[in-house]
Amino acid sequence: MALLLQLRTVTGLRGKADRIAKAVFRGLSFYTRVLENCEDEARFDETFRWPVASNIDGNEILEIQVFNYSKVFTNRLIGTFQMVLQKVVEEGQVEVTDTLIDDNNSAIQTSISIEIRYQALDGTVGAWNDKEFLETPSVHSEGEGRYPLETDSLLSSHRQGLDISPGKSTQQSTERSFRRAGKGVFSAMKLGKTRPSKDDHRKQDEPAVLEAEDLDRKALLQGLEPDTISLASVTAVTTNVSNKRSKPDIKMEPSAGRPMDYQVSITIIEARQLVGLNMDPMVCVEVGEEKKYTSMKESTNCPYYNEYFVFDFHVPPDVMFDKIIKLSVIHSKNLLRSGTLVGSFKMDVGTVYTQPEHQFYHKWAILSDPEDLTAGLKGYLKCDIAVVGKGDNIKTPHKANETEEDDIEGNLLLPDGVPPERQWARFYIKIYRAEGLPRMNTSIMANVKKALIGENKDLVDPYVQVVFAGQKGKTSIQKSSYEPLWNEQIIFTEMFPPLCKRIKIQIRDSDKVNDVAIGTHFIDLRKISNEGDKGFLPTFGPAWVNMYGSTRNYTLMDEHQELNEGLGEGVSFRARLLMSLAVEILDTTNPEINSSTEVQVEQATSVADNCTGKMEEFFLFGAFLEATMIDRKIGDKPINFEVTIGNYGNQMDGMSKPILQRKKEGGDGNEEESELLQNSSEDEGDEDGEMVSVSSSQPMKPLVTDRNYFHLPYFERKPCIYIKSWWQDQRRRLYNANIMDKIADKLEEGLNDVQEMIKTEKPHPERRLRGVLEELSSGCLHFVTLADKDQHHSSRTRLDRERLKSCMRELENMGQQATTLRSQVKKNTMKDKLKLVQNFLQKLRFLADEPQHTIPDIFIWMMSNNKRIAYARVPSKDILYSIVDEEMGKDCAKVKTIFLKLPGKRGFGPAGWTVQAKMEIYLWLGLNKQRKDFLSGLPCGFEEKKTARGQNLPSFPPISLLYTKKQVFQLRAHMYQARSLFAADSSGLSDPFARVFFISQSQCTEVLNETLCPTWDQLLVFDNVELYGEAHEMRDDPPIIVIEIYDQDTVGKADFMGRTFAKPVVKMSDEQYCPPRFPPQLEYYQIYRGNSTAGDLLAAFELLQIGPGGKSDLPPIDGPMDMDRGPILPVPLGIRPVLSKYRVEVLFWGLRDLKRVNLAQVDRPRVDIECAGKGVQSALIQNYKKNPNFSTLVKWFEVDLPENELLHPPLNIRVVDCRAFGRYTLVGSHAVSSLRKFIYRPPDKKAQHWNMTGEIVVNMEPEVPIKKMETMVKLEANSDAVVKLDVSEEEKERKKKKKKGGGGGGEEVEEEEPDDSMLDWWSKYFASIETMKEQLRQQEAAAAEAEEKEEMEMAEGSKAQAKNKEKSKAPKDDKKKKQQSAPELPEKKNKPRIDELKVFNKELETEFDNFEDWLHTFNLLRGKIGDNDDNATEEERIVGRFKGSICVYKMPLPDDITKEAGYDPSFGMFQGIPSNDPINVLVRVYVVRATDLHPADINGKADPYIAIKLGKTDIKDKENYISKQLNPVFGKSFDIEATFPMESMLTVAVYDWDLVGTDDLIGETKIDLENRYYSKHRATCGVSHTYSIHGYNTWRDPMKPSQILSKLCKDGKVDGPHYGPGGRVKVANRVFTGPTEIEDENGQKKQTDEHLALAVLRHWEDIPWAGCKLVPEHVETRPLLNPDKPGIEQGRLEMWVDMFPMDMPAPGPAIDISPRKPKKYELRVIVWNTDEVILEDDDYFTGEKSSDIFVRGWLKGQQEDKQDTDVHYHSLTGEGNFNWRYIFPFDYLMAEEKIVISKKESMFSWDETEYKIPARLTLQVWDADHFSADDFLGAIELDLNRFPRGAKTSKQCSLEMVTNEAELPMISIFKQKRVKGWWPFVARDENDELEVTGKVEAELHLLTAEEAEKSPAGLARNEPDPLEKPNRPDTSFIWFLNPLKSIKYLICTRYKWLIIKIVLALLLLVMVALFLYSMPGYMVKKLLGA
Repeated sequence: MALLLQLRTVTGLRGKADRIAKAVFRGLSFYTRVLENCEDEARFDETFRWPVASNIDGNEILEIQVFNYSKVFTNRLIGTFQMVLQKVVEEGQVEVTDTLIDDNNSAIQTSISIEIRYQALDGTVGAWNDKEFLETPSVHSEGEGRYPLETDSLLSSHRQGLDISPGKSTQQSTERSFRRAGKGVFSAMKLGKTRPSKDDHRKQDEPAVLEAEDLDRKALLQGLEPDTISLASVTAVTTNVSNKRSKPDIKMEPSAGRPMDYQVSITIIEARQLVGLNMDPMVCVEVGEEKKYTSMKESTNCPYYNEYFVFDFHVPPDVMFDKIIKLSVIHSKNLLRSGTLVGSFKMDVGTVYTQPEHQFYHKWAILSDPEDLTAGLKGYLKCDIAVVGKGDNIKTPHKANETEEDDIEGNLLLPDGVPPERQWARFYIKIYRAEGLPRMNTSIMANVKKALIGENKDLVDPYVQVVFAGQKGKTSIQKSSYEPLWNEQIIFTEMFPPLCKRIKIQIRDSDKVNDVAIGTHFIDLRKISNEGDKGFLPTFGPAWVNMYGSTRNYTLMDEHQELNEGLGEGVSFRARLLMSLAVEILDTTNPEINSSTEVQVEQATSVADNCTGKMEEFFLFGAFLEATMIDRKIGDKPINFEVTIGNYGNQMDGMSKPILQRKKEGGDGNEEESELLQNSSEDEGDEDGEMVSVSSSQPMKPLVTDRNYFHLPYFERKPCIYIKSWWQDQRRRLYNANIMDKIADKLEEGLNDVQEMIKTEKPHPERRLRGVLEELSSGCLHFVTLADKDQHHSSRTRLDRERLKSCMRELENMGQQATTLRSQVKKNTMKDKLKLVQNFLQKLRFLADEPQHTIPDIFIWMMSNNKRIAYARVPSKDILYSIVDEEMGKDCAKVKTIFLKLPGKRGFGPAGWTVQAKMEIYLWLGLNKQRKDFLSGLPCGFEEKKTARGQNLPSFPPISLLYTKKQVFQLRAHMYQARSLFAADSSGLSDPFARVFFISQSQCTEVLNETLCPTWDQLLVFDNVELYGEAHEMRDDPPIIVIEIYDQDTVGKADFMGRTFAKPVVKMSDEQYCPPRFPPQLEYYQIYRGNSTAGDLLAAFELLQIGPGGKSDLPPIDGPMDMDRGPILPVPLGIRPVLSKYRVEVLFWGLRDLKRVNLAQVDRPRVDIECAGKGVQSALIQNYKKNPNFSTLVKWFEVDLPENELLHPPLNIRVVDCRAFGRYTLVGSHAVSSLRKFIYRPPDKKAQHWNMTGEIVVNMEPEVPIKKMETMVKLEANSDAVVKLDVSEEEKERKKKKKKGGGGGGEEVEEEEPDDSMLDWWSKYFASIETMKEQLRQQEAAAAEAEEKEEMEMAEGSKAQAKNKEKSKAPKDDKKKKQQSAPELPEKKNKPRIDELKVFNKELETEFDNFEDWLHTFNLLRGKIGDNDDNATEEERIVGRFKGSICVYKMPLPDDITKEAGYDPSFGMFQGIPSNDPINVLVRVYVVRATDLHPADINGKADPYIAIKLGKTDIKDKENYISKQLNPVFGKSFDIEATFPMESMLTVAVYDWDLVGTDDLIGETKIDLENRYYSKHRATCGVSHTYSIHGYNTWRDPMKPSQILSKLCKDGKVDGPHYGPGGRVKVANRVFTGPTEIEDENGQKKQTDEHLALAVLRHWEDIPWAGCKLVPEHVETRPLLNPDKPGIEQGRLEMWVDMFPMDMPAPGPAIDISPRKPKKYELRVIVWNTDEVILEDDDYFTGEKSSDIFVRGWLKGQQEDKQDTDVHYHSLTGEGNFNWRYIFPFDYLMAEEKIVISKKESMFSWDETEYKIPARLTLQVWDADHFSADDFLGAIELDLNRFPRGAKTSKQCSLEMVTNEAELPMISIFKQKRVKGWWPFVARDENDELEVTGKVEAELHLLTAEEAEKSPAGLARNEPDPLEKPNRPDTSFIWFLNPLKSIKYLICTRYKWLIIKIVLALLLLVMVALFLYSMPGYMVKKLLGA
């Protein structure tokens, strides 16, 4: 539907002026172009088109205003014309000439002439004749305004891409203003809502070139802020495709099915709250099919494992992400029994991969029991899970001492947005039926059968298999059926929401040998559900699902079988399946519920035939306009093309049934599309004569284009195909997807523009971003109006309705957010906002993907000799027709360039890069009844050729098109240069040439040898290029040009190096060759090789029409005609870049790590530098081994470079090895692709950015201390014996008060301040880590807060912004207050501040820009050796490194630079560079620890040790390996003497020690020491935070801060340092202040300047000119890599390096960082009494309840040191008296709060393994039994660092003490030393509820080993310090005292019935015995008859 307005003329104007007109309808306005200097008549002749979504009402008004246009002031209104559209609505077309009225509503003599047409939805209105249809191509272009916005309006009709009639074509240049857009010309702009400025509307042909300043100036004139300007499209040339062509896709290679490396690493830390009594749990970790187990922990409900597992995979991404990770806790598994499952947790790998950083870190998994749905949770498991693909780097949160109390509920292992209480749900997957299955069995037997019996069976036995969350379900098998009917449902029971994203549905063929997949479909649950508050549960269908896979012809070994498994892109339609899915949340309280989670299969009711939509007849039409670039391998046989949709059109292997006579209305529903319409006489009649589908073109022999490619000679006769097919009409789904896709395409294109602008540094990208957001918001609102009118037809599924609602909500929301964002886009917020907009794009793409399929995709196959060679797949929605433009597919009725590719795996790698064929194809798909304008988008000027029977039927489709009109052109390809090409030869270079293809011609540039950056500078002229169609269409729609780059080889064929596309600029014969369009400018085109980029091409293309006057009319080719280049034409003058003279200075420093070349070592290398044909050679290194540095440091050469920096050619660095007899071989090369960072720009004298006058006092306030968590205190309280510092009086008072403070006061135990003498380097390290984590936490919090604020603003929209600002101000003030209060914290605690160092959680290099401040490192790459090298990573191709630098500047330099004092002309711009003679250095390497090492042994552990290599020094610290540890603490330093430059690459490796065999490398890291040593950042020895001369923080550098400072000042030519009184120092014009005294060991104070000097060094970056950040004292974290597993981190190493030159004073001894030795402690636990222990036994005689109580305790792990009290027998009240002492000696690491135990892991272990376990004391109460096993009654576990204080009496002791830990005051035995009290024993009852099963009175006493030695105590009640015997009532032998009573009790009460029963039984026995005894005698008597 659309309203069209043609504005013809305005007459009767007065005076001479520039005129412009504006047309408004429904609030949407268009402007015409400006007509300059019109007198009385203005001929506009422009057409505007308003696409309308709802019918036009007769009362609506169209308004046209005419203005006098002014450049500077606002436009002056001449008059207005308004028209009510009633007549238009009735008649459809109206022509009007009428007068205008002025402001006062009085008519003036000016009149206007217009024509209006209205095209309504139902097509009822307006008789459109065919001609008009052809002339009005569908306005629907890719890359142009689909939704006219104000932004576009300035472009008037051009933007809409409309043509009126051929006659006016030259004037009506649609898109002309777009033509040069790629050159970064802004095609439109918008100033707020003001009138367009005149510059924007020059003559039609001129693009609006708007300079940014110009824009700003205008904006200011009109009183606007520049911040509100937006810009419309700036489209790159390749996307600039007009209305009849759509954009080709340049990436060729399929990436889907290709295997990749993945590593899943899982750390199982601990489990808590496992349900069960006294269990021995172990954890089974399963990923996919692989299983690994942790060790078993005995009798505990909260085992601590800390075990690390790694799983390596090499599979395609789809397979990887569908693998299930399953963690299950198993109880008491051993060799003989498999153990019982406690609970398990499942999640798919994809869920982990979509997490930030691809990982879950320290999260708790909820365990549930899949066998028992009604049970609650079974415990928690804490783990880390990470999934790494090649090249992903995982940022591990820094592993410091995890001491924060574990908040389990707050850290659950669930993705964001999943509720913690997941419920069980049933997933019902109903499988109804399938159709169109392919033949799957060989037909030999079938044929025999058919011959014998005449029976004909379908050759396939299908069943459906559904896989979900690791479980499989199958339907029954339907024997021999192409159209199986199942009507079954498969039921899965799984937690909801599930953590497995995809359900895999597969139709399989059952076979005796092995079942194979016929087709696979994945349903993504995220697409069929919505978790929002207005969301819906997953639901699907009933709907058809199309399956694609390998070609349908049956072969025994299908090479593309993987495609049927769902890997890679299917190449053919396989079948379609009718299914549905529903989810029901279970009510687990319901007793009837079946609690099994096994998969069930049951019958389901079938669905009505029409439930999926009404059958409609669809019509597909295609025309092949060109088939070129056909691969030469298939060029010798005739070729034809076949188009199929589903099984329709598939003549070769689509047959699956004998043809049935189709009923008129589309069959009886069942065999809808089973049969195929073939060219046979029994096809049905049709309204328009007998229409038979023609699905393939006629075979045709290809002709040769050039050595590599052939083409089909279609010339003026273009073959067509057409197919009729029947499908359910569900077009609405596709329409909605199309609308969203178009919004997304437009958004993507806009974002590409913005990025292009940022990349090429065009001014004001933020304005373009505003334009993009405007387009987005209007597009979204448009969607809401369009989708809303969706008719409610019966066949809409629940998913259709819900999806529509949620899409409308999302888009409405997005539209509002875009509007709000637009107002927030400023220059400085640009980057962040760009990220947000990219999220919009992803969301749109996600929403647009329709999960319920309808019409299958279209496949185009190229057939040669009846074999399928190559294919293309076109989604049906892309070519689907609709009356509403927005709903139309983006390629419908357009000419699309497609490249055919090889199917399946054949398309991987280089094979997939070559084009099999390039086709220009036109496709149209729609309902048969809408067929009338299916030809409308074709290039005009053809006659239709039809089959005989369709001759005179107008709507009968043609079988070929005969073009009568053809235009002749000349194409000029200006090939200037290419850069950063792929290295195709073993030399690391290539011999590139370019081949340009246009239509069926191709030409090559010359071959340039040995370069990756060829400057061909060549003009290729293609003469007599014939294009078919109307001239004006050619102008706007030229075909694309394909450019391929090849590497010429002396033998064999040229290697493919990449490909790109371009669009030529077209000049018709009646146009002038003049600016702005001509001559065209050079542009960069991105070259692709497969899916990866492979360089850029700098070129320009023009297509010139050869008019009636022949070639003489063409513009002459004027270029510098070099005679020596012979026939090669250079690029003409106007096009080639303007050059000016530059000087390139090169600093040659040295070469490093050169590898062998052809097995020979490099001995005498030289470096050649080349840029734009000029160059310079370095001095020759005489002996590389002895000294790899150059003798001459600086050389230069002059070269002509383009003025435009973006066009600068790359600079090539080549290293050659000079051999004897003048031979030399190439070692390696490097191309510096951008000289940008090396260009020197003389400083602007006017804008001195350092204010050199006056003094500036640098603010030396310490940074606000970070508010540390409590943990900080513990880390610092790691001193041993604590010496109290002198505390101020008031502080003492406070302490006294606290102690007096009674009950509650006791909790605030004094923190013990560490004493300096007890602090060591580790105190400093842990404090620093804590600071770093705190900073990270704060950054995260700040980011989250900012995000929240932003979201609020976006949600509230611009209306509420003012309010919001108020709101957001308040929190800020709070924050200020907080910050002000922060510094007071340290005073309160009165702790000495521990000096900290800086912990970098990455390499130092990344922080300091690789230390390339003046010395750069260039990697030298070798060329490729074999074909398999294509996927070699850059790392593997490095053959060495060149160190040096480059400086490029325009000649001549300003004088003042060369006149500077001390300027040495031989060094040019490289002044003040140190000498590069060899230098001896002492290198000191400190290795702190490693984390997350990759396990190297079978047991999942490693025995790591450090190996260090530097030059000839090789240190292996093998004897100090650390047994079975993946997070070893090394704490070692190594001193190495080295000579730079020979030994400058330090390798620190971690190896795994093995008893037998060689040690394996776990990972290594390499550090370039030389760059660090020479860097201005002074990375030799980090600058400490403070200066002290003794203690743990001693100054490490042999030079004092003052010496360092004066040297820096001297080197940097900075004035200073001047030390002044009062602690001031002045450097340059900056003044620093600081303390001036220092204390020595004896506490004497001395005056010193060192603190001041250090203050300057720490702020050295503030010093003008010379300043830069100096490296602080630090620890860096470096990833460990293993060359065998490239790109995947194998762990991390924390370390640092100090370097000291040997010619300076020697540094002091290395800092001692050896790991802290655990301190020996003894814990004495006295169990005094128990109370209220539950009574377990019944007394044997008296029947009383009693228990024989004893208490068991342990500290480290049960087996090693469990201790039991004696037994208190026969306690009747649960009271027990013990007075028993346990003694637990243990080694404890204060800093980490862990007990260290060493033990052999098993009897076979070689050595002891060190374990660190939390300090937890476990006490258990048991009931002793003599003969059976003792019964466990209850337990309590006390964490010695934080446990509840014991109750004073047994009464006060309750369950709260265990369950409600959060609110109770916690104490630490390490601070309290001695604690006594009552604690409860707890256990779980039958209902899994915790209950108190007893209470224990105990006393805990902690002593250090020394104290324990001084005051020893005995175990149990032994000497020394014995405990008295407990006073136990003597109840145990009570029955001796009163035997009669006991006997009476026994006989009368307890055993009465038992005794009676026994007596009766005895009597019975006696009787039987007597009977048996007397029977024989009696028998004898009877027999003898005695």
